[in-house]
Amino acid sequence: MAVVREFTLPDLGEGLTEAVIVQWLVEVGEVVAVDQPVVEVETAKAMVEVPCPYGGVVTARFGAAGTEVPVGTPLVTVAVGAAPEDSAGRGSAPGSANGSASVAVPANPAPGAEGAGTDAAGSGNVLVGYGTSGAAARRRRILPSSAEAPARRSATPAPPATTNGTATNGTATNGTATGDAAGTAVADGPRTVAVISPLVRRIAREHDLDLREVRGSGRDGLILRTDVESAVRALGERQSAAARTAGTADAAGPVPGAERIPLKGLRGAAAEKFSRSRREIPDATCWVDADATDLLATRRAMNVPGAPKVSLLALLARICTAALARYPELNATVDTAAQEIVRLPAVHLGFAAQTDRGLVVPVVRDAQGRTVEQLSAEIARLTDAARAGKLSPAELSRGTFTLNNYGVFGVDGSTPILNHPEAAMLGVGRIAAKPWVHDGELAVREVVQLSFTFDHRVCDGGIAGGFLRYVADCVEQPALLLRSL
Repeated sequence: MAVVREFTLPDLGEGLTEAVIVQWLVEVGEVVAVDQPVVEVETAKAMVEVPCPYGGVVTARFGAAGTEVPVGTPLVTVAVGAAPEDSAGRGSAPGSANGSASVAVPANPAPGAEGAGTDAAGSGNVLVGYGTSGAAARRRRILPSSAEAPARRSATPAPPATTNGTATNGTATNGTATGDAAGTAVADGPRTVAVISPLVRRIAREHDLDLREVRGSGRDGLILRTDVESAVRALGERQSAAARTAGTADAAGPVPGAERIPLKGLRGAAAEKFSRSRREIPDATCWVDADATDLLATRRAMNVPGAPKVSLLALLARICTAALARYPELNATVDTAAQEIVRLPAVHLGFAAQTDRGLVVPVVRDAQGRTVEQLSAEIARLTDAARAGKLSPAELSRGTFTLNNYGVFGVDGSTPILNHPEAAMLGVGRIAAKPWVHDGELAVREVVQLSFTFDHRVCDGGIAGGFLRYVADCVEQPALLLRSL
């Protein structure tokens, strides 16, 4: 007998909580093997093919292409141990997702229920937060007992009346109500207001507050001054929220012909990271112009026929690692919870790359131990993977310093946003021919503007200025790098 198993979107790691379905790789009624990819999804980090830990016949798919699904949402159901013809009729049952049947699935299948099919050996892929064993039992919320309810009840507006017009805080039967406070409701009539103090009535009257909607915390439901003041505050907060919502709706209301682009996936993750960086990091930026003529000449000398090509970005990356070795204060992050600066031992160098999917920052691991040739090869590999949308989450995270070559867009300078939680970023503008004083004479030289943005919590201006000056010196005199080889 076939056992139907439900496969949900697993935790893909790196704190990702949702993904967007790009395309389905299987059809309903198709036989799948253990660990066969069944769907391609796009996360905030990369495109990922998700393997199914069950082998059998696909009986249902959930979600169309473009649908955003949270972690734990069902993706497919698989009949383990079933032949294709056994589930053919189920693939077109009404009320199914994507035209496939919704099959009831046991919440806690018995161990070994898969039988002796291909699923018996278990999945070879260990998905984070997802196993091939039985599903965990659902947690149930435990409601407070009637003895605890009065203690937990806060002085907030009461819910609307139910059942024959009576307010129920307990169980209503035949038009009569029983609740926490005696005398708080009358059958088929308005709720009795338990108020003694004239001051309470005056405060309610001044703020247009209906005392029948206030739950008293005093004995037998008596409305106290603290109750009405709390209700007034709650009313004011609701009115303020409504005003803000109305203002936002007016400012960003429907505009004829306007296009709305959802901030989700890679773009949404980038937007959140930019916003968080601006909120948390007190950044500052300094600039300097440098003569890059000798750097370009050095690159041409390296790129001799038959040798691996060295990119200009790789040379700049090597300069960054040398500068960070001299100024390790900048290869750091700030632990806001512990109020500590954390200096990191390895340089994981990120570089900004523009793709069709948006801006991504691939990371070169342990850049401080790589030669210029090795840096060039790794940057080229990561760039190709980024353009193809094949970067893994690990290749897009845990950087410690970023190199931003915005000069490829033909601009001279920029004040970039730091890649949270990193503490520094070097920006490189375009290299253009400009008049420059060289050896005491005016000449046309290849000039670049360098900008350095840093977290002012990790260092002062002296450290930042020293770092940028050293980088500029290496750009103008590449031979200085020989000292740190």
